[in-house]
Amino acid sequence: MLSPKWCGALLLAALFAVAAYHLGWWQYHRHEAKVERNARLDAHYAADPVPLTSALTPAGYEAGSNWTRVTVTGEYVAGPVFARGRPNEGAVGLEALWALRPDDGGPDVLVDRGWVAPSGAGASVLPDVAPAPGGTVTVTGWVRPSEASRDKPPAPGQIANLSVPDAAMALRTPLLPGYVLLQRETGPDGASPPRPQALAPPDRSLGPHQAYAYQWWLFMAAGFVLVGLGVRREERLANPERYPPKAKKVRIWDEEDE
Repeated sequence: MLSPKWCGALLLAALFAVAAYHLGWWQYHRHEAKVERNARLDAHYAADPVPLTSALTPAGYEAGSNWTRVTVTGEYVAGPVFARGRPNEGAVGLEALWALRPDDGGPDVLVDRGWVAPSGAGASVLPDVAPAPGGTVTVTGWVRPSEASRDKPPAPGQIANLSVPDAAMALRTPLLPGYVLLQRETGPDGASPPRPQALAPPDRSLGPHQAYAYQWWLFMAAGFVLVGLGVRREERLANPERYPPKAKKVRIWDEEDE
């Protein structure tokens, strides 16, 4: 055990154990983040809607406001612009975005009215989509944070990601720093106008992160076990008189052959 060979092996085993320890915590923190996300969804997703201004203001977007159910009344003033590469129900398409101007005189807010399939005629051809209703509408939906810009030149009528600043440039109007994912809207006549396909509910799966964390922590002992087995094997090979080979077990068919 004190030879340079096995001292080095023990050092490697110790380094592996330290790495496994931290990888285990990394996976466990990912599990905790998803548990926290689900708790937020439980508190916000089906709650009674609150005024938009209580969750999203020009000063910024609070992380705790994510998935807060809100309501806002106003008029659509610009749109649509399409965010590309958006998954929904196992397919990839576009999300249709409009700018809504609230009746209270606040800044315009970006509203994601839903998902549409690609036109099939190439990325430069915009898909057909139901127009936003005219006049005063009441929108109910969930507050969501802006995504990071991909810093790609936008195609006409499209943006590369659901980035509110990119959408503001495409729609040519200042927008609040987050957006509203539409649940439902009521037009001037009290009816719900046609809209793009609604997005699937948010993912609530916890994934395998907790199991992976436990696996990494169990692996902490693996290096030391391998070193122990290697030392034991080397000792047996070096001292055959102390560790004679086991007698070979004679099988019934071997006796019959004799």
